Amino acid sequence: MDHSNSDDAGWVDVTVPIRDGMVVWPGDPGVRVARVSDLARGDSVTVSRLDLGAHTGTHVDAPLHYLRGGRAVHELPLAGLIGPARVVLVPEAPVITAEIVDTLGVAAGERILFRTRNSARCWQNDRFCADYTYCSLDGARRLVERRVRTVAVDYLSVGGGSDGPAIHQALLGAGICVIEGLDLSRVDPGSYDLLCLPLRVEGADGAPARVLLRPR
Repeated sequence: MDHSNSDDAGWVDVTVPIRDGMVVWPGDPGVRVARVSDLARGDSVTVSRLDLGAHTGTHVDAPLHYLRGGRAVHELPLAGLIGPARVVLVPEAPVITAEIVDTLGVAAGERILFRTRNSARCWQNDRFCADYTYCSLDGARRLVERRVRTVAVDYLSVGGGSDGPAIHQALLGAGICVIEGLDLSRVDPGSYDLLCLPLRVEGADGAPARVLLRPR
């Protein structure tokens, strides 16, 4: 994966690049990146057309994604997207349970980024990784109880299985910022500054985002 310019001023880019034909959540719109004009073809300018879903690659979920009348992505408070964050390592577990959350000493107001086995194995090709690690419903409820500010995961969904909608509803309904699709393979556990800027798409249920981390 190309991480050029990822170390500028100490920042590490943990964004999955958007590219033609990349993996998406099953049933979501596919990704098409095409040149409509090109200097190499003799055109006066190079212009690309982008066709993609709101939840492509690294992205932010807005409450509207699962909650009727919830906030759209352009209405999200910046407090969940920018500030001190902690990357925690969950290397082998197939599911992030309440018991695992308890071992991490999660505190109120924290922005928690889960580095799991997903980062090393799920972004290596364009086939959907069906056995990705996700947060269980009891894990999500524990994060709500701990009053975290942000939950971020390293594949396309924070939830999985039949509880997927309920997991999203629990987190988003509690006002927790949900960031999905990170690549944390080059990031060690620890404290970081987080900068996450989703596209400001008015009325959208989510949007692709550029996400950077800088060690504190």
